[in-house]
Amino acid sequence: MKANRKYWLLGGLLATLHAAIFLAGFVAPHDGAAQNRELSFVPPTRLHFVDMAGRFHLRPFVYARQQTQDYGFSVEEDHSRAYPLRFFVPGSSYRLLGLVTAHTHLFGVEPPASAALFGTDQFGRDVFSRTLEGGQISLLAGLLAAALALTLGTIFGGLAGLYGGWIDAVFMRGAELFLALPWLYLLFAVRAFLPLQVEPKQAFLLLVAIIGLVGWARPARLIRGVILSGRERDFVRAARGFGASNLYILRRHLLPQAAGVILAQAVILVPQYVLAEITLSFLGLGVGEPVPTWGNMLASLLQIHILESYWWMLAPGIACLPFFLCYLGLGNALETRARLVAT
Repeated sequence: MKANRKYWLLGGLLATLHAAIFLAGFVAPHDGAAQNRELSFVPPTRLHFVDMAGRFHLRPFVYARQQTQDYGFSVEEDHSRAYPLRFFVPGSSYRLLGLVTAHTHLFGVEPPASAALFGTDQFGRDVFSRTLEGGQISLLAGLLAAALALTLGTIFGGLAGLYGGWIDAVFMRGAELFLALPWLYLLFAVRAFLPLQVEPKQAFLLLVAIIGLVGWARPARLIRGVILSGRERDFVRAARGFGASNLYILRRHLLPQAAGVILAQAVILVPQYVLAEITLSFLGLGVGEPVPTWGNMLASLLQIHILESYWWMLAPGIACLPFFLCYLGLGNALETRARLVAT
């Protein structure tokens, strides 16, 4: 029962985090592409509950910030007016789930103040909004690449385990070749043969295709093992005796037995492939600016003065942690649950 509670808790938390990312236009208070060069590298907005007169406010508020040139360029708060934080406010337009144009945001403040919770970057863009929008690309790349790898792994592993013989030999020798090569260096090698400058959409699809095609080997071997074990069971032999075809037996009897393995592999592969996308984009081999991803946002930290002076630019890297920890915890919970079911 405790393992089931952990399973549902982590699954619900992961669903909430993914919903926040894929509804980034609604959750983010600003347009991640909007620039304000006068407020570049501004620290995170401070939420206040006590005003300058010492009065306590139940609703948090912010002050507008402006640039001063008294001692070089710096930013200070204008305490002449407080701007309360409001929910479900109108703002910049966005495409909800890429389908519907909307203007309502979860929270925000009245201009000229801003709710830059993670500060701004070198172009004055809201880092919090860009982190949410960049997560859409990084997470979607991981999910689609994992789906592609699992689809190929299920097909190749299922056919190898069902038919055996030369089909098994061809697929498994190919899997051993992919497993013997370091997957990250293999990604670099494949990506190096592709054009360096490509459109963001093309770069995204190339990333998904490369990562997914490289990662099919491990799930294929695991699924093959389940199929090899299952095809000798009595109910499978009975189905053959009644004239069931191989594909029917694979679809109806053998693949359902591999469902647990496929789900466990999905939990393992998604964060791994998200990290692959981040790594490639960080090195300039993935989706490039102005489209945000967690990888190309972290690429600005290659400049040492940004890494030393503007700690909030680490926000995309910090945002990865709860996703990776939840996926790891969910994988452990699934493994525990499988052991309990087996016993």
